[in-house]
Formats: sequence, structure tokens, C-alpha cells
Amino acid sequence: MAIKMKKKAGSTDMTAMCDVAFLLLSFFVMTATAKIPEALPVDTPASVTQTKLPDTDLATITIGKGKVFFDLKGREVRVKALELMGQKYGVTFTEEETKTFSLMEGVGVPITNLKQLIGMKTSERNKAGLQPGIPKDSLDNQLKDWIYNSRIANIDVNDKELQIAIKGDAKEEYPAIKQVMDILQDQKINNFSLVTGLRATEK
Repeated sequence: MAIKMKKKAGSTDMTAMCDVAFLLLSFFVMTATAKIPEALPVDTPASVTQTKLPDTDLATITIGKGKVFFDLKGREVRVKALELMGQKYGVTFTEEETKTFSLMEGVGVPITNLKQLIGMKTSERNKAGLQPGIPKDSLDNQLKDWIYNSRIANIDVNDKELQIAIKGDAKEEYPAIKQVMDILQDQKINNFSLVTGLRATEK
């Protein structure tokens, strides 16, 4: 007569797996950085084109709510561009102010108000409505000077031509976009990118 042995359910020790899971969780929490809110958030028009903008040698002009903001990739390039703008407008920036500016995302104030903006905390600096935009009219066209000096700075630092991207709000009036394009074309910049939001294609 055969004796049947009762099968015992196998057990798995999950201690090691739990340790790994908590280690990974701790790593991601400690290394993650909070996304800084944009000073000028815009809703870009939809597009099905997928072309990634470069991580270097790039200046982005953001247009929305009648304002224009300017951003520049690369800390060394920003430092050089700020130096050239300071010389142009007779504004002297300290070493600490220059370092802070090199870490900023973008600016939307006249050059005379830039020192005050740099002195603020990041949370205060990006409050909605605080920055009035960079002047771009015929009497005070600081946007033109930012573009011109940034191109010089990028060639000096990286020995490459600066690429330009326009990030416009989908609801922005066309004349505001055209004004920026005219400023670019006045400097013989005829090739630039338009930033759009990805739209799903219909199948």
C-alpha cells in the first residue's frame, strides 16, 4: 500500500525583493528634481512632426500674452552673452549675479531690471505676470540685441552658429509672431524652428 505524502505549499522569502524595491524608491526620490514652473507658460500649436531640438547651440524665443522671453542653452554662453549685453547697455553684473544668471531658465525683463530679477528667489522670479517681457519695438529693441550678442557668444564659446527656435502660444496674434520673425530676418536669420506640441495621428 503506497503512502501519499501531503504536498506543502512552497513559500518565497520576499525580504530581499522588498529591500531592493525600497532602495530603488529611495534613489529616485533623492535624485529627482522638481520641475520649475515656466515664467511664461504657453500652449503650443499641435503638429504631427517629430523633430527634436538640439541640447546645445540653441536660443529659444517664447511668445505669449503679448510678451517675449529669451532663453539660451549653455552656462558659458549665457555668461558671455550677459557680458556683451552689459557692455551694450552700460550695466555691470557682479560675479555672483553672473553665476545666478547662468543657471536661470530664461528672462523676460528689460536689461535695466535684470539685476533685480537675478536677486530674487526662483519661486518669486517665476510668478505669473512679474516679468513684463523683453522690449522689441523700434525705439527699444533689446530682443534684437539679445539675439545678436548670443550669436557672438555661442561662436566665441562653442565655435558654432547659434540655432533659433520660436515657441509661440497657439492663441497669440500673428503680428506678434511676425514681428519676431522680422527681427530674425533683419539679422539674416532665415532658418529657425517653430516649437509645436505633438498631436496623435489618425489611423
